[in-house]
Amino acid sequence: MEDVLDVYQRPLDADRPVVCLDEKSVQLTADAREPLPPAPGRPARADYEYVRHGTANVFVAFEPLANWRRLKTTERRTKLDFAAFIKELLDGRYANAEKVLLVMDNLNTHTPASLYEAFDPATAKRLTDRLEIHPTPKHGSWLNMAEIELSVLGRRLPDRIEDIHALRRTTRAQERERNAAKNGANWRFTTADARIKLKRLYPSKEL
Repeated sequence: MEDVLDVYQRPLDADRPVVCLDEKSVQLTADAREPLPPAPGRPARADYEYVRHGTANVFVAFEPLANWRRLKTTERRTKLDFAAFIKELLDGRYANAEKVLLVMDNLNTHTPASLYEAFDPATAKRLTDRLEIHPTPKHGSWLNMAEIELSVLGRRLPDRIEDIHALRRTTRAQERERNAAKNGANWRFTTADARIKLKRLYPSKEL
């Protein structure tokens, strides 16, 4: 925990940017019956029943000090999808960075091994060498600032989103809007706060 909090205290550095990564599964559903439009003296009405069309996944990379985020919608969230997203970041926005300080949870796909499964050894080694991974502790995913972006997305999703194309339009719109507005995160929880407020979680030493 303190490792992640210390990373958050580092200043903006284009050579070593701090990037938070997370993902969210989204259920795709459609109305079982056509909603009734509003009429004079009667609001619009929709049936509570729905037809399930499976799920999709949304990756998010959030660079809090630069007020920048990337949302990518995929059909699945496999090791190969994770690896492709990492490569897109490292070869795209962060192509000139020496190291990317990556904050993420301990999901089984969130490892350098995923890169070796997706790419040839030389490419995987090149990408891995440019990552400095800072995992959040078990049950401590709330320390990942990428969850802020996923929370915003969850509040903005419509009640029914039928397919991955509609989800992709929604995520792209949020990415453009929030990047243009330079929406960031006012993170105030520090290591000093953790030692006071979460004292019970620290190992105790008997004298």
